[in-house]
Amino acid sequence: MADLLRSTAFRWALGIALWTVLFAAALFAFVYWQTAGLLRDELAETLRLEIRAAAADPALTTTRVETWIAMDPHATHYGGVFAPDGTPRLGNVAAFPAGLSRDGDAVRVPARIALAGRGLDDVIWAAALSLPNGDTALIGHDADELDRMRDMTLRALGLALAPTLVLAMAGGLFLADRGRRRLAATEAALDRVMQGDLRHRLPVGARDDEFARLARNVNRMLDRIEHLMAEIRSVGDAVAHDLRTPLTRLRTRLERSRDQARSLEELRLSVDQGLAWIDQTLGMVTAVLRIGEMEDSRRRAAFGPLDLAALAAEAVELFEPLAEERGLRLRAVGGPAVIQGDRDLCGEVLANLLDNAIKFTPPGGEVRVLVEGGRAHTVLAVEDTGPGIPEPERAQVFRRFYRADAARHTAGHGLGLGLVAAIAQVHGATAVVTDAPGGGCRVEVRFGGG
Repeated sequence: MADLLRSTAFRWALGIALWTVLFAAALFAFVYWQTAGLLRDELAETLRLEIRAAAADPALTTTRVETWIAMDPHATHYGGVFAPDGTPRLGNVAAFPAGLSRDGDAVRVPARIALAGRGLDDVIWAAALSLPNGDTALIGHDADELDRMRDMTLRALGLALAPTLVLAMAGGLFLADRGRRRLAATEAALDRVMQGDLRHRLPVGARDDEFARLARNVNRMLDRIEHLMAEIRSVGDAVAHDLRTPLTRLRTRLERSRDQARSLEELRLSVDQGLAWIDQTLGMVTAVLRIGEMEDSRRRAAFGPLDLAALAAEAVELFEPLAEERGLRLRAVGGPAVIQGDRDLCGEVLANLLDNAIKFTPPGGEVRVLVEGGRAHTVLAVEDTGPGIPEPERAQVFRRFYRADAARHTAGHGLGLGLVAAIAQVHGATAVVTDAPGGGCRVEVRFGGG
């Protein structure tokens, strides 16, 4: 019972019940106000018409007053004719009410009523008009009818509030219980997720309501978390695999050098080879850390105006000796195109793309760096005349440690394009692989409006 009283469902139900009761009370008050006002106005208008009719013909005033009194068998009609000094000449009103004006307007006043030979103090609605001979005619009506209507309304309100409260509470508990059951299902699903079952998803109802939209958003978040966890596992496996190979080679080489080296020169060669493998391993670790740094968006503070054409020219000048050594033509194409970006990161993008293009382009081929500026977007692309990347593999090449079939026998760890994708994400850009116009591969980074 205590748990129920502390539950959100009970608080919701109680709130609904109280709101319903307040609404019912306000509705009753409005009905009473409208009904009482209507009856009061109708009574006042009737009295005003009667008193004017009685005073219109002084010869018939007495008759009309007596008729008004006699036409009601329940003794709720009052009337009288009073001398100028206030002495009653006829009627059932014993004295002219104090505070009643003789202007024909109907008001509520206290009066002394003569009933069955005795006097009775009461509150009536009355209207009075002066007659030409100095007398005053009075027409009145009992005010108890309006009071009875008020009491009846209050009694009906009191009798209706209890069942209204009960029904509203029951309805609120029913609705709240439905919400509680949906929350309970959500809690159970989240509990399974917290226990490590990332494949489990929250139940989504058939109705497109707030619970369903929240469940879908949480499920999308869980999809993303599951995907990231899978990537972490795959990265961990790939790092372990790629670290084991150079470390095993290093250990074997050191053991062999320790046992078989016949001179200081042979030992130095073995150490140099070991250092190369260590540098290879450190390069892979550094690349993984760089990708993590990019995905964490910790480099946005260095953003500023950056001319991609000037950056492309510098990159071409830097890689031109390597291209000439491989027998390749390397050139930059395009005019000035300024974006908001990090110069070092965009330079790293070009370095990775040019390194890949030069590595996979056969001698005699060409590598081009293109800068294409436009109102909608700005493109930084690297094209080559190499074998290209098959279309089924293009969606995978930006994953960490992924290596296409053509790249499995070349040096590298499969992290270069992963770093390109991470840097593009930091800049709000997208990286895609397509075919180059003349054959080969085109890798482009598409920035926002330029």
